[in-house]
Amino acid sequence: MTFTSDSSSIRLSQAVNGIQTGDAVAATTAVFQSLSVDDQLAVLWYAYTEMGRSITPAATGAARLQLAEGLLNQIKQMSHAEQLEVMRDLAAKRNTQFTRSYGIFSANTKLAFWYELSELMVKGFVIPVPTGYKISRDGSQVLEALKQLDFGQQITVLRRVVSDMGVDPLAD
Repeated sequence: MTFTSDSSSIRLSQAVNGIQTGDAVAATTAVFQSLSVDDQLAVLWYAYTEMGRSITPAATGAARLQLAEGLLNQIKQMSHAEQLEVMRDLAAKRNTQFTRSYGIFSANTKLAFWYELSELMVKGFVIPVPTGYKISRDGSQVLEALKQLDFGQQITVLRRVVSDMGVDPLAD
């Protein structure tokens, strides 16, 4: 299904305002996935930095983060331009060695990977969202929708979007 800005905004507004309460997670996820790659990365950045303290226990509790440490260390060794390209490759599902390595992680490990990546961004080891970056209207709406969801729904949306990133090397 293809979403335009108008249709995605309307569907997201309806879901968040309770018209489609049971579909809020699916609607938020769908609109997130219709965003540009850079807006997807910005939403993840803001979600993890604004809601990160509550995401952490859910993400790392069940994750095998040691599996992701190798990829995180590789990212730390890259230039900022290379770091950004890897993040864009993950979000765009480009088939690279890095995205295939990420693709074998469990959903919870992927969730924890992005949390740890956001921590590295805060600490200055990984390129942050550029100062003055203007997120799109739809990106802002997705972020606001995430904030309005309960904790379990927030985790579900984030788990779904990061699970869909990268390339599964075992798929056909």
